[in-house]
Amino acid sequence: MTENIDIQVKTLPSSAGVYQYFDSNDIIIYIGKAKNLKKRVSSYFNKEHDHKKTRVLVKSIRRIEHIVVETESDALLLENNLIKKHKPKYNILLKDDKTYPWICIKKERYPRVFLTRKIIRDGSLYFGPYSSTKTANALLDLIKNLYPIRSCKYELSEKNIETGKYNVCLDYHIKKCLGPCEGLQDIESYDKQINEIKEIIKADFKSVFKTFETKMNLLAEQYKFEEAQFIKDKIFSLKNYQSKSTIVNPRIHNVDVFSIFSDEDNSYVNFLKISNGSIIQSHTCEIKKQLNESDKQVLEYAIVDIRLKFNSISKEIYVPFEVELGDGLKLTIPKHGDKKNIIDLSLRNAKYHRIEKLKKIQITDPEKHTNRIMRQMKRDLRLTKEPVHIECFDNSNIQGTNPVAACVVFRNGKPYKKDYRHYNIKTVVGPDDYASMEEVVYRRYKRLLDENQDLPQLIVIDGGKGQLSSAVTSLEKLGLRGKIAIIGIAKRLEEIFYPDDPIPLYLDKKSESLKIIQQARNEAHRFGITFHRNKRSKSFVKSELLNIPSIGEKSIGVLLKEYKSVKRIKEASLTDLEDTMGVSKAMNIYNHFKETDDV
Repeated sequence: MTENIDIQVKTLPSSAGVYQYFDSNDIIIYIGKAKNLKKRVSSYFNKEHDHKKTRVLVKSIRRIEHIVVETESDALLLENNLIKKHKPKYNILLKDDKTYPWICIKKERYPRVFLTRKIIRDGSLYFGPYSSTKTANALLDLIKNLYPIRSCKYELSEKNIETGKYNVCLDYHIKKCLGPCEGLQDIESYDKQINEIKEIIKADFKSVFKTFETKMNLLAEQYKFEEAQFIKDKIFSLKNYQSKSTIVNPRIHNVDVFSIFSDEDNSYVNFLKISNGSIIQSHTCEIKKQLNESDKQVLEYAIVDIRLKFNSISKEIYVPFEVELGDGLKLTIPKHGDKKNIIDLSLRNAKYHRIEKLKKIQITDPEKHTNRIMRQMKRDLRLTKEPVHIECFDNSNIQGTNPVAACVVFRNGKPYKKDYRHYNIKTVVGPDDYASMEEVVYRRYKRLLDENQDLPQLIVIDGGKGQLSSAVTSLEKLGLRGKIAIIGIAKRLEEIFYPDDPIPLYLDKKSESLKIIQQARNEAHRFGITFHRNKRSKSFVKSELLNIPSIGEKSIGVLLKEYKSVKRIKEASLTDLEDTMGVSKAMNIYNHFKETDDV
């Protein structure tokens, strides 16, 4: 820390505020908030940081400015606004620059109701924003089906209506409008419709249902059944729309719900808005992390930004863990029941958003997807190189017979079947997995070295510490210990073992790195078992036919070439066998299988 920076830090106040870091070009590179400015800023310079970007940031700081505010809530809002304005290099930024749609109820006589992305401060009412145009249009379509409101842009002043300036349009004739432009609908009844529309937009359906049901019953009492059916259809449409809103609990009202899911580079924050027991909004944003920020830091920033963006004034917020958002808000951290289920639902939405994003990348940019997987495996498995080339070994023997081994190869996280190899165990007598593994690993890499072929970045051994130790012994003999990363995977708990490390690594069961290792292990097992079965099958056929008098290796070859299997030989007639093998051998074969059937 330079002398100039040291003086600036020491003179900072111990109150809430926002701090700004400038680099040598006097450009803002980072903006942060703090309950205690002096304590927070000092922490950047008084300790060694683990994250590389944080170390680079601290080295780049040449000047510090701060703004003192009254409360922590003010600091949150000010930080958010300054970040949006200056977009500092080291601050997290929401990857979300689109303008969201709003439903506008225009401030005018006989208000129009329409969709817009532009807010004009003229006293009009705006509801939203909605996270998708599809959602907003579905609600708008419902409103227009329920209420005959105007869509024209006429200026319906009293004077214009009285002088007959306008004529009704097609909407009037198809009963989409009641003709206020010609004075055919009074302003009181129109405003009553607008008030009901406001309730529907707010997801408060109770009073609207009551109004419609009263109208329907009155019309039915007057024997106006067609008109009553028309109102009944409207009630059905409204109930159908309400049923599509996720109902959580009628007692939960006007609450914002936030959850977060993070990977190495990004965080995904989901927001659910609940009104009258229904989820009426859902939105997930992706946030690029810059300085290895914690979930708490990211969520605090995202909550402020999303609530501003969606114009939320809810006084209660459900969150998965403690966050600091200042005074005036009730924070609830649910542990069980309906409230906890809502948090879980929000988290599921955040996870699905990430999965969808990664699937899109996999389809549109396979190379980017592969590179990300390789980087992830390098981090997860604590490797020095990305495991572009992986080889996995498995032994197969049943009751000590026909011991074989298999080596499968993965390149860029996918099976590369061209390089798969089978091995007959040559030097081991009996069922000895450890010795078999030592033999096959030695043979594999002795050959690659002799032929000057590329070596893998990672070797995976199907088995625990014993099999891994045997494979490591072979690498030592070949001088490859430490030059190739090697791990073992034990099937029972999916433990990852490393040489000379007694504590296994446990990867998340949903980890992409674990899935690739499991796929390689399963593929090696399948490939080895198939080879083993084929070998056993051939051994069985051979031993069965060798039991027949006067039948040797050469005769067996002729028989299998002609009949393909023991079953077909067994089913062949004596005449057919004589045509193939001659009279004497045919009689021996025929009698052998006849005697076998009689036993």
